[in-house]
Amino acid sequence: MKFIFADSLDYVDPAFDFIADRSPADRQPYWDDAYPHEILGYAPYDGVLVSRGIIGDHRVKGKYTASQARRFHLVGARKFLRLDKPEFAHLNIFGDCGAFTYVQEERPPYTPAEMAEFYDECGFTHGCSVDHIIFDFDASEFGLAGGSENAKERFEITLENADGFRRETIAIGADFTPMGVVQGWSPGSMAEAARRLVAMGYDYLALGGMVPLKSPEIKLCLQAIRDVIPSATRLHILGFAKADDIDSFHGYDIASFDTTSPLIRAFKDAKQNYYLPGNGPGLRYFTSIRVPQAIENPKLQRGVKKGMFRAEELVRLEALALNSLRAFDRGEADLEETLHNVLVYSAPLVEEKPYEDCKDSIVLTRLAERYRVTLTEQPWKQCSCRICQDAAIDVIIFRGSNRNKRRGIHNLAIYHEHIERLDLKRAVYPTDDLPHRLCAAEQ
Repeated sequence: MKFIFADSLDYVDPAFDFIADRSPADRQPYWDDAYPHEILGYAPYDGVLVSRGIIGDHRVKGKYTASQARRFHLVGARKFLRLDKPEFAHLNIFGDCGAFTYVQEERPPYTPAEMAEFYDECGFTHGCSVDHIIFDFDASEFGLAGGSENAKERFEITLENADGFRRETIAIGADFTPMGVVQGWSPGSMAEAARRLVAMGYDYLALGGMVPLKSPEIKLCLQAIRDVIPSATRLHILGFAKADDIDSFHGYDIASFDTTSPLIRAFKDAKQNYYLPGNGPGLRYFTSIRVPQAIENPKLQRGVKKGMFRAEELVRLEALALNSLRAFDRGEADLEETLHNVLVYSAPLVEEKPYEDCKDSIVLTRLAERYRVTLTEQPWKQCSCRICQDAAIDVIIFRGSNRNKRRGIHNLAIYHEHIERLDLKRAVYPTDDLPHRLCAAEQ
């Protein structure tokens, strides 16, 4: 099973100064920055996915600048992502249309011919057909029953585009592997979509619309699909938001999935944002320690404007927290003193009150418990990755993009190792007659 990282220009500045809290004055983002596989010295994934919607154009506002988008088209995906070195030649480069970026449109802004040409010219190894995302979901419906009118329209648009997309790849002699995207509003409708895609000639299917679904619902869809397609048909899960639950997905023979979860959780999860290998089948999680910039944090600045805090005092408390953490890392400060100084600065942030006025609050007490575990375990000293070795305790400090994304890159490395340890191949393969089964709607 391949772990594909969905990239969104997730690079960091290798020359970032943690003490001064700044990058070099002459830094040029992208050109001077490093992707995860560069700063780690190896790829913490089996491939990278780039969405057409992330790149953007005159129809869809992406994340790339105009010059970055031009360069991507000019030099191709592998060179743009700096995966053109021999040690990265084995990595796959997946592409999809970025259906979330045009979810409000009646029809996708891209044609099958346009996307086939885009994938081929930019050197993708795998390309997804043009889908239109369906958010409706009802696990109780059978076959093609249920579903809103809009969901059914999007279902047919997705299949129509998939048929045209495969024909285009054949017509141009494309070098990439075409993937048919499955969209549906129930396990049965997704199974029917998968059956039709296989009949079109697809042997690699990508399941869309999985982001809002819970793990049990995703498993129902996978089982329904597996029941009607050949065992040799590969399955990919697009935007697998339940990536941390992947070890429970035994029996569905997932060939690949893409996610940004390990990286994003580094700065969007309040409690479990630093990973380490677990003693059992799962991972261990730690809470990073928030020490935001006093003069830049909106919440703290609101408190200053309301007269609740003095800016100078917040800056002093910020420096004290940072200095205490670094001294603790060097063995020059004890845990209790360090934890106290961190909590004194945390109080204005989480309770909007001075520490003495809320030190016994439930919120601050629970935060202290999580921080105590982090400082006691010192997880950054248990990891040998280049991020943790170079950044030391700064990797566990929740503060600014260069620290937070470094922690996310560390998470990618731990997660990739976790995936490689798992054995999620299908325990019992379906019999040869399963491809010929019809969905309930056609029986």
